[in-house]
Amino acid sequence: AVRRALEDALSIAPPVRPVTGTRRVVALVGPTGVGKTTTIAKLAAMLRLQQGARVGLLTVDAYRIAAVEQLKTYADILDVPIAAAEDPESARQALDALDATDVVLIDTAGRGPRDRERIGELGDLLARLQPDEVHLVLSATTSARGLGAAVELFAPARSDRLILTKLDEAETLGALLAVLGRADLPVSHLTTGQAVPDDVEAARRGRLARLILGEEAVA
Repeated sequence: AVRRALEDALSIAPPVRPVTGTRRVVALVGPTGVGKTTTIAKLAAMLRLQQGARVGLLTVDAYRIAAVEQLKTYADILDVPIAAAEDPESARQALDALDATDVVLIDTAGRGPRDRERIGELGDLLARLQPDEVHLVLSATTSARGLGAAVELFAPARSDRLILTKLDEAETLGALLAVLGRADLPVSHLTTGQAVPDDVEAARRGRLARLILGEEAVA
């Protein structure tokens, strides 16, 4: 009965996927260390290898050189185009240059509680790029308090769905209940390990409810 009630309360969003006849632009935002870049790579590999979609990557993370290099490595492996930008104007130009794609995945810089000014800049950037989807990426290893703070911090990004990462590293998933209620955003994907693209899955109501209640193993 508890599981059924939880399932009814959970909100699920469609996974990232190509839409016939149009280019889909998808941005990932979130705190530092939640695995945004790795998740971008997983989604790109899933779309490219499993669905045959034409994928483009755009990184606007000018603060971590390693993140840009990591994403370039994945782009080379998957044979997909990648562009980098440092400001809204160059980001818009880079996005326009990726017009011959089905899906563009945008990797943004991680932000912490002390970066409220830069969160505002992120909001301005996304307003310029006008993505079709903005996924707030949160780690299941974060405390309930930390998850709530992240939701509040990233409000200027106007996220419309959630990606929950590192489910395999969390001792319990009960903290997710608080953030799912507070964020009032549907969950699109779960990540359950480091393997690309195997350890990413579309969120499913029953699966997520069983994971939160400890009735099902992550792997």
